[in-house]
Amino acid sequence: MIDKEVASAAVAIEDIHNGASLAVGGFGLCGIPVALIQALHDAGTSELETISNNCGVDDWGLGVLLTDGRIRRTISSYVGENKEFARQFLAGELEVELTPQGTLAEKLRAGGAGIPAFYTAAGVGTQVADGGLPRKYDGAGGVAIASEPKEVRTFNGADFVLEESLNPDFALVHAWKGDRHGNLVFHATAMNFNPLCAMAGKITIAEVEELVEPGELDPEHIHVPGIFIQRVVHVPAGAPGSEKRIEKRTVKEA
Repeated sequence: MIDKEVASAAVAIEDIHNGASLAVGGFGLCGIPVALIQALHDAGTSELETISNNCGVDDWGLGVLLTDGRIRRTISSYVGENKEFARQFLAGELEVELTPQGTLAEKLRAGGAGIPAFYTAAGVGTQVADGGLPRKYDGAGGVAIASEPKEVRTFNGADFVLEESLNPDFALVHAWKGDRHGNLVFHATAMNFNPLCAMAGKITIAEVEELVEPGELDPEHIHVPGIFIQRVVHVPAGAPGSEKRIEKRTVKEA
């Protein structure tokens, strides 16, 4: 087996080029690969096309790249927590492909499984299927790029829309545990999108909180096997760049 551990996040992302497509795991601010995103920011990489459930918040996660104008296009589901995202989209600075959340998950899963496309009921009868959904504005209130109509077919009396799968150039994920062969275990909400992104990426880079020796992980508890992972970097909890934030903190009044 191949030892996939690399020395640092900076080394792990050094071949991510300008204009690369990039799937990023996590849900909100939970389970996001903070150290890898920061390394990418420090490297100055730009013109990225990102695929993620959301696009971070204004000062954290993918929002760090977005704020500095490093993201050209994004495929996302939930983008309501980022004011800079809204500003760039409405100003014509950012192209956005809004995708139903379950459809986005399946586009990644199918891509990782080698399935090029699939039919789903989500979006039938809306602009998701019919086309015309704004993807980029011209900065003056007009639509510069709109979505194209998608194929719709009828199965057993119901309509379904054809969705193409996703196979980005790279994927960045955050795991709770992993070994040097790339076998990964995710914790709780970090299971959302991290395994799917890990499978979909042509080159997948994982930051892991706890790095163990091969054979220490229970095979029945491994969420993503090492065949999908090309690089592993150890980022222990509490290390610089590993901060975990709460997206919306609710505190009971005294």
